Amino acid sequence: MKFGHDILKQADILATFTEDAPRVTRTYCSKEHKLAGDYLIGLMRDAGMNADYDAFGNIVGRYEAGVPFAPVVMTGSHQDSVRNAGKYDGLFGILSPIACVKALNAQGKRLPYTLEIVGFGDEEGVRFGVTLIGSKAMAGNFDPAWLEKKDANGVTMREAINAFGGNADAWRELDRSGDHHGEVVAFVESHIEQGPTLLNENLALGVVTAIAGATRMTVKVTGLAGHAGTVPMPVRQDALTAASEMILYVEKFCRENENLVGTVGRLSCLPGAINVIPQDVEFSVDVRSGLNEIRRSAIESIRKEFAAIAARRNVKVEANPYFELNAAPCDEALQKQFADAIAAQGVPVRRLPSGAGHDAMEFPTVCPIAMLFVRCGNGGISHHPTETMTAEDADVATRALLHFFENFKPSEFKPESAQRVDRT
Repeated sequence: MKFGHDILKQADILATFTEDAPRVTRTYCSKEHKLAGDYLIGLMRDAGMNADYDAFGNIVGRYEAGVPFAPVVMTGSHQDSVRNAGKYDGLFGILSPIACVKALNAQGKRLPYTLEIVGFGDEEGVRFGVTLIGSKAMAGNFDPAWLEKKDANGVTMREAINAFGGNADAWRELDRSGDHHGEVVAFVESHIEQGPTLLNENLALGVVTAIAGATRMTVKVTGLAGHAGTVPMPVRQDALTAASEMILYVEKFCRENENLVGTVGRLSCLPGAINVIPQDVEFSVDVRSGLNEIRRSAIESIRKEFAAIAARRNVKVEANPYFELNAAPCDEALQKQFADAIAAQGVPVRRLPSGAGHDAMEFPTVCPIAMLFVRCGNGGISHHPTETMTAEDADVATRALLHFFENFKPSEFKPESAQRVDRT
């Protein structure tokens, strides 16, 4: 085994850089972010790359091309974590390509493009409530108003970046959507699946077809409180029973329609007394799909049914979307090259969408994208300490990624469209 054991050992070391040991928690611009970044930069330099931090605390390593004026292929993932995280989410997508570069450098082999590996400082959004900070900045999608957002201790993002050693006002310089850094022809990301599909089908690897878009709503249901023993059932205006019917409709609709998942993850009920009919209920709705038109149609249908349920139960409902992230389709030509790389390892090719968001989804404004999925163990669980992967899977995934890098020829690459992907 060439790569697997070393990658898992490196992940174990990175897990020690945590804010609340023995749990793994690493937030943006923290001391632990710096420790992890320094360790990864060391790995990059040992592998033969030029590496350092950029102005936003992302780590960037470059393995220069063997020809002058070469284009750039970007890869990487995030080095931050959720609270009480696993060891491999994000980090595998940094460690695996570093291992590939180390193997190439040991052979004295250069590629017809510059390979750039990025360890994004923040994808999860734990500290400031803004997700994908690093990739948004690099893709030209960063809103400078976010610099004034504060963490739980009142520290602004601007202050945190500058204290880390970066330069918050240099956000424009990170933008890779222009040509001033050299042409970026592709962004590819290797990532654990964070779900059970590959595990259940006994497959180590998969090709991602699209990264799902998401719509989130806050739903408020208003009824009328009353005594639990004196108000007859037929005339009640029970906000909780109405909300319950709405929640079950979200589940039913998303079960019965393909390419959709729907989740109600938060619910509050007032006045919250055992002997009072609920008057005010608020809950969240999260709907995701790899196809924007299906997701938007689902939201329209769900809101329409919510209104019908409210009318029938004599309550009021407000369903207000507050977050929308469009789907990011993966490039067909890049998908095929990943499929060829997987087949070369003797693994059957499985294509599947990603229901989770990833840094790659910000880059269609820059270049075509693709993702390689790697099997999770333990039921496919992720964002949890019991997140697992095997050394064998880490090894075969890295061999497939290396095959992709060695066989990617920018001069022959023909993405499915010469136009940048429209995510509006």
